[in-house]
Parts: sequence; structure tokens; C-alpha cells
Amino acid sequence: MASSEGMSLINNDIPDKIKMEVSTFPSMPRVGIKLRKALLKENDVSITEIEEILRHDPGLAANVLRVANSAYFGLSTKVGSLKQAVMLLGVNRFAQIAVSACMSKTLDKAVEGYDLSPGELWFHSIAVSNTAEALTKNKKFAETNDVFTPALLHDMGKLILGKFVKKELQKIESIAAKGVSLVIAEHMVFGTDHAEIGALILAKWSFPVDIVNAVRWHHNPERIKNSNMQLDIVYLSNQMCQSNADIDSASGQFAMPSSVVLKRLGIKLDQYKTMAEKAHSWMKKLSDTLTFD
Repeated sequence: MASSEGMSLINNDIPDKIKMEVSTFPSMPRVGIKLRKALLKENDVSITEIEEILRHDPGLAANVLRVANSAYFGLSTKVGSLKQAVMLLGVNRFAQIAVSACMSKTLDKAVEGYDLSPGELWFHSIAVSNTAEALTKNKKFAETNDVFTPALLHDMGKLILGKFVKKELQKIESIAAKGVSLVIAEHMVFGTDHAEIGALILAKWSFPVDIVNAVRWHHNPERIKNSNMQLDIVYLSNQMCQSNADIDSASGQFAMPSSVVLKRLGIKLDQYKTMAEKAHSWMKKLSDTLTFD
């Protein structure tokens, strides 16, 4: 995908009051920036370097161990130190968990308008990011860019748009009741949606354009003709986690994903359903250790 293609489609007519919220949104935590740089270095980063980053934030270090020890990450042995966690998880996986723990302070809040209580957005973000990682490994996709980060941050825009949604919720629900998706309903009411606002936040944080685009189009991957696997995987992972929460009790069916995306990823519908069921099972394993004070 041409990196400028998705960005050029970001709406320039977003209401000024929403643009102002984006401009004043807090910067990414400094520790998170350092950890992300370490993550991008992959095997070149040392255990000592990561320990040094976390040493200056004992609270974060404790949260990293909580996440590492949660049932969701599947360690057979409980870890008591950062060094032990790195040895068991590997540097790359540990750095991802550290970034997740860092972002928990931002994502672990209640989100008005979307009826998300404290921890729900965080829960969903962790579920989607880990589903994306599992999907990448399961299909053995080669040369796939970072999927963990955009999957983790895909719903950041809800933190800003939520209070606007709350004021116009009746209008949005009225539009959605006609068979329109909530994302489209948002756009019809505000001239923008939470995916676009999330992309603007990450652009403000100087994230690479491919990550910005994966967040921007995670509900509409078909809008990008020459999409890459990164965007498609984030979309499909989010779809799996969303559909698992909204299985039709009458039909027992999952919400169907884009056939275009399935074709691009070489995934058959029955394979998708099996993966979605596994994602549902993983989500049930999330423990109270993912809730932070």
C-alpha cells in the first residue's frame, strides 16, 4: 500500500471542537516511547536496556509483571522479576507487554458515549492485539509489519469522540437502527469517526504512516485497494473480538467479515470461524491482573 494513500483520505472537515480535543490530547508516555524504540530494535535490544527503562517507573514495572503473569499470556510459571520474564517470554514479546502495561494508564478508563466501564476498552485492546499476533503466527505470514501496536491502539479515538457520541447518542442509534454500522453513523453525525480520530492521535504521536493507516481503516479495509497484511490483520482481529461479544443468540452465527480481506489473507470462512472461536476462548482467560489501579 502506498503510505500516502490512506493518509490523503483523512477528512479535512472535522469539526473544530473535535480537532481541538485531538490537539490537546496528552502525548504518549515517555516510557512508552522509549519502550517502543526498544521494541523496534528487536533482537538488538538487551535485557539490561529494558530493565533500565523500567527501573525509573516502579509502578509500571509492577504492572508489567501483572500482565506477564496473567492467564492470557500463557506462562506456565509465575515470574517474580523483569529478568525472569524476559528470559521466559523473549525480548520482543516482553517489550510488547511492557508497551501494553504503559498504555494501560490511558486505555483503562471508562469511555462515555460507548458505554465502556473502566477496563473494558483495555480488555478489548489487549484481546485484539494478541489475536493479531496469534493470527500472524498461525498463518506464518512473511514480512508482516508490526501488528501488535496498531491492534493495541486501534480504538484510541473513542477516548476523544466518546463525549461527543454521548451528546448525540440518540441520533446515532436512530441511524444505526436502519441497518447502518455505528462507524458510518458516527461519520454521518460528526463528519468523522473514532477510527479517523485515533489515526490523528497516532499521527500527532509521530507513529509511522503504516500504523496510522491500520488504525484509520480498521473498520473499512476495502477502502484501500492495495492494502497490506498489517491493516487486514488488525481489521480481522478486531472483527473476531467484536463478533465474539455479539454472537446472535438465535442463529449462533458470528458476524461475517469482509470476503475481500479473507481472500487477500488466504483464509477460508470455516478457518475464520475456528479462529474466532479460539479468540473467544482466549478472551475468557483474561484475569483480574489486567485491571490496574
